[in-house]
Amino acid sequence: MDVVIVESPAKAKTINKYLGKDYKVMASYGHVRDLPSKDGSVQPDEDFTMHWDVDAKSQKRLNDIVKAVKDADGLILATDPDREGEAISWHVLEVLRDKKALGDKNVSRVVFNAITKQSVTEAMKHPRDLDKELIDAYLARRALDYLVGFTLSPVLWRKLPGSRSAGRVQSVALRLVCDRELEIESFRAQEYWTVETDFQTEKSQSFIARLTQLDGKKLDKFAIPDEKSAKDIEARIRDSKFTVTSVESKPTRRNPNPPFTTSTLQQEASRKLGFSASRTMQVAQRLYEGVELDGETTGLITYMRTDGVQIADEAIAATRTVINNEFGETYLPDGPRVYKTKAKNAQEAHEAIRPTELSRLPKQVAHVLDDDQRRLYELVWNRTVASQMESVQLERTTIEIEANDAPIGMRATGSVIIFDGFLRLYQEGRDDDAGDGEDSNRLPKMAKGDKPSLVNVRPDQHFTEPPPRFTEATLVKRMEELGIGRPSTYASTLQTLRDRGYVTMDKNRLVPDDKGRLVTAFLENFFERYVEYGFTADLEEKLDKVSAGELDWKELLRDFWKGFTGTVEDIADLRITEVLDRLNEVLAPHVFPEKEDGSDPRKCPTCENGRLSLKVGKFGAFVGCSNYPECRFTRPLTAALDADSAAATGDRVLGEDPDTGAEITLKSGRFGPYVERAPLEEGEKPKRSGLPNGLAAADVDLEKALKLLTLPREIGLHPETGKKVTAGLGRFGPYIYHDGTYANIKDPEELFTIGLNRALTVLAEKIERAEKRAGKILKELGEHPDTKKPVQLREGKYGPYIRYGTANVTLPKGADHDAVTFEQALELIAEKVPAKGKKKAAAKKTTTKAAAKKPAAKKPAAKKAPAKKKAPAKKPAAKKKPAASKTDSAKAETE
Repeated sequence: MDVVIVESPAKAKTINKYLGKDYKVMASYGHVRDLPSKDGSVQPDEDFTMHWDVDAKSQKRLNDIVKAVKDADGLILATDPDREGEAISWHVLEVLRDKKALGDKNVSRVVFNAITKQSVTEAMKHPRDLDKELIDAYLARRALDYLVGFTLSPVLWRKLPGSRSAGRVQSVALRLVCDRELEIESFRAQEYWTVETDFQTEKSQSFIARLTQLDGKKLDKFAIPDEKSAKDIEARIRDSKFTVTSVESKPTRRNPNPPFTTSTLQQEASRKLGFSASRTMQVAQRLYEGVELDGETTGLITYMRTDGVQIADEAIAATRTVINNEFGETYLPDGPRVYKTKAKNAQEAHEAIRPTELSRLPKQVAHVLDDDQRRLYELVWNRTVASQMESVQLERTTIEIEANDAPIGMRATGSVIIFDGFLRLYQEGRDDDAGDGEDSNRLPKMAKGDKPSLVNVRPDQHFTEPPPRFTEATLVKRMEELGIGRPSTYASTLQTLRDRGYVTMDKNRLVPDDKGRLVTAFLENFFERYVEYGFTADLEEKLDKVSAGELDWKELLRDFWKGFTGTVEDIADLRITEVLDRLNEVLAPHVFPEKEDGSDPRKCPTCENGRLSLKVGKFGAFVGCSNYPECRFTRPLTAALDADSAAATGDRVLGEDPDTGAEITLKSGRFGPYVERAPLEEGEKPKRSGLPNGLAAADVDLEKALKLLTLPREIGLHPETGKKVTAGLGRFGPYIYHDGTYANIKDPEELFTIGLNRALTVLAEKIERAEKRAGKILKELGEHPDTKKPVQLREGKYGPYIRYGTANVTLPKGADHDAVTFEQALELIAEKVPAKGKKKAAAKKTTTKAAAKKPAAKKPAAKKAPAKKKAPAKKPAAKKKPAASKTDSAKAETE
């Protein structure tokens, strides 16, 4: 018997069915080793020796693998077909060698691009050795990310308190977002005019033409700068007669896009489905690992981390068959389309993302998929099939029209789709800078010499617009264009920026937070080279050379480390005041924008003789007065500076509550702006509410504040339980709540209008989704005698388990789930889910024991409330957490 190693238990279970009793398939549960979150895990002084660590969970799984391999005939490493998959196989092999579990057993590596019986069994016939170059590339990337994280992040913590981390790719991606915001802020709109004319042919057919030439000159975008010029031109056109001087019609073709790569899937899922990059990859992972079809778990799509656009010959043949059957011969080109990958490193370019079986139409599998899976599978299927369909055939027409007695030239353009081709099935989404073209603008039939009559002249005023903020789709596209990072890690990089609080999402746009702008400004001024786009892209190319076997990975690390440590040493002695002085200068346009009245934007609005500047505190940077502590004026970095001084502090009286007369104030807190109603009686707590996403502090008035202060709002009583159903605003946005169940709603306005029927629907949908995630019910065991909640045996991701209410209870190792009785289930529940009364009693008992053990002498100290409140100083242990979270820093990207 051979032992086969894969990453996930779901894959292990499926592949075990495919291979049969001669194989034992085991899961590593992803990476089994990691670099410990402490200094010295990578040692540059010892030629970049790396010290790996195994956590307790991984150690248990590794022990099981070691035991199985010792009793096996051979070892087959079948992890994912990419760099990370190769690394996991290498880690497992290294552990087995250290444990002396291999002996002279045969070790082989197999890869398959899809979890189907055919793909897996075929892969087993073609074993190979581990790819040393891919492993070297993994080691180089992991060492680089660790060294950047562990070296740069502590510098940030010391010089900019409140900052979280920096990373090799993460920081450059953040710079892209911040640079775009600077472009938007520094943008100044420029006025320009265009002139369009409405004509009619001699047969009274209407069309539109645009002024393109005047007085022998071709007009550019800004050729008509103001209204006066536009009106003069309008008068000249109205006084003229026109003749068609040329009509040119050209047939053109538009070819389909290739099948999905990782980055194009993330972009399209963002545009068409509204998915974040990380959500796209999570759903794709589930489609790859498979669903239950005809009594067998089957993967629905091929591996989703790929740079390749080509698909297998048999898949192309299957696609052409589907096109012929579903759309007819006219949509089938004469020969198959062959796409070539643009990936710089062919070793990391695998087959494109496609359905494992093209004949498996989306409607045929919709019943076994949740909504996210169904939509993503349909997107992948449509794109793959469209990539092999016939081209779109268009006719593009250009008509030139000139004035008979004046040097005025007009042009009408349009396109007509003669044959829709692949557009019948699929059209790629467009980004902000992509127009809709003129495919729908059909022109009437005209000939040279025709004399169309002028119906109207329309001068139109325009203003240039700032570049749009990045969406996840456009940021991924831009990173790929610049060669920053690699597509397989874009999702984790973007997620890290959100997790660190460096960016926020506003209407699906990435907006840099003040914290993110500070970090970027710091890095640009003190570590400029390491956030340069060109430098990062060049480093990626070198890493690609490592995986291609063209560059030694330690030579790459030596070159990088020499320059990097020199830069760190140069700023080690910089004082925080020097850093802040530089940032005050660099961020002045953002933090201290010019005022309309021309007054000094850095003059303190409270004491009027102090100067505002950046300060840093425990919770990050803020703006404070130079006269501190006499003047205690503070505000966030970007307050509404065009308001009066009260508004600048973030405190603005909005008015009085018409019912109680209490003052309603807009305030600014550590976590952003909020509204507050003053207490009516002494000792009463003020009523407060945060602002929902999308509502700016500047837009809050008394009416909006009063609405927010009604939350949480009781909608009604649930018809089944008789308990309240409420609508509220929480940390994760607007929600509906009933009896322990929270269900998010998208539109904050719905909080004030949602009725009971709609609220019950939202709650039911949430429960239905939770039920789907909880897995199929294998057996209804009964109703708990105390709580009356159902006790069920369910099929989970890692095997059968007991579900009691919202609690999941695992079965003992080796237990036969088919034989589990209701009584046994109740015993397991009692062990792992204590009753509420027991919980409270246990907590009370623990507290009493702890109090009893305390030395009497220490009691007075414990009573000192002020000392307790000043305990942030006692939390240096918590402040050590950055050191513990250095893993986060080093892992800020998996690149």
